[in-house]
Amino acid sequence: MRKVYITGLGFITSIGNEAGSVSESLRELRHGIIQYPPFQKNDIPVKVAAPIRDFQTNTTDPEDWIFPARYNIRREALRGMAPHGVYSYCAMQQAVEDAKLTEADWSDLYTGLYAASAGSPFLLTHHVERMRKVGVMRCPPLGVVASISGTVNFNLVSQFKIKGASTGFSSACASSAHALGFAYDEIALGRQRRMFVVGAEDGNVESILPFAGMRALSLQTNPSIASRPFDVARDGFVGTGGATVLVLEGEEEVERRGAKVYCEVAGWGQASDGYNVAISHPDGAGLRVAIENALKYSDITSEAVDYVNAHATSTPIGDLSEARALKAIFGHSPTRPAISSTKALTGHGLSLAGAMEAGFCALAIREGFMPGSAHITQIDPACDGLNIIRSTLPHRPNVVLSNSSGFGGANVCLVFRAA
Repeated sequence: MRKVYITGLGFITSIGNEAGSVSESLRELRHGIIQYPPFQKNDIPVKVAAPIRDFQTNTTDPEDWIFPARYNIRREALRGMAPHGVYSYCAMQQAVEDAKLTEADWSDLYTGLYAASAGSPFLLTHHVERMRKVGVMRCPPLGVVASISGTVNFNLVSQFKIKGASTGFSSACASSAHALGFAYDEIALGRQRRMFVVGAEDGNVESILPFAGMRALSLQTNPSIASRPFDVARDGFVGTGGATVLVLEGEEEVERRGAKVYCEVAGWGQASDGYNVAISHPDGAGLRVAIENALKYSDITSEAVDYVNAHATSTPIGDLSEARALKAIFGHSPTRPAISSTKALTGHGLSLAGAMEAGFCALAIREGFMPGSAHITQIDPACDGLNIIRSTLPHRPNVVLSNSSGFGGANVCLVFRAA
């Protein structure tokens, strides 16, 4: 099995639109949650969200969209994109620049791209309504491409001339963690030399608000306490969107290019709850097995883990389930890892979450810090025994786990190690 490294990162997130500002926000526990203007109506009980700054993508005509001048997206390309397609394109540009890749490096038979998103409910609703009102032949030719799940990989593979393995992943909030795990396999098994991993979501009314019907969103009006994983008074998650792109490369390619590395991807594990279509197993059974598998396949002991980036979204059931899984793994460990949930800062990115938080872990390892779990007033007594850190620690973690869980009880644990 070949070693795999992260050599490039790109971020469009609620806490920053490039690695430097994201790292600063993580260190300073600066969140991106606001009272979201589209939610300020009497019939909408949810009031907060964590939107993307410096982009305006709230119209159905992509030619009206506004994004930072440094990004050059051709007009014909925009017509096939969703809002999160624009975020992904911009994050992709950052990632190839960060990894110092040329088109000759990435547009070959040995570079692939795995992506995850839920599609664009915003555009899908618009195009279906238009078809019904004015007729199918009055719909834009690229409306389907821009709307459905897979729109991210469709666009990035074509625009960046990717010729290796490509596909999209759909396991809800575990989607981009699955994408990264299987991208690792492609390189470790020698099938590809380099993989782009992309997670993205629109993060607008249509992609966030339906979760209110599940009673899954926070009803807090104060942005500073709305997302508070592990807090006894947590009442739901805060929605966000954006995109993160990671560049994974095998050891031979890293040596050939003399590439800088953020960290090694040491391995991963997955398991399913087999319990419920929407909520996690109350004892965290599937996540516990996913963590055990990740440690086993990475040949790492639980005692060696320094930091865990928890999936914890700030829901009453989900956080408790994960806490029980973590206790089962680390409860008897003489060295308790630091644990935090960066969703207190970013909100929950759904399909984006796994890739975004993997990027955070890579930054933490390379730059030498462990971000705290913000906004906690009183830790849930059910979390007693876990080392949940409430402020950022200025120490470099050598071994990091990142957890993700999705609908249907899909669980993924990614393992990163200092290079």
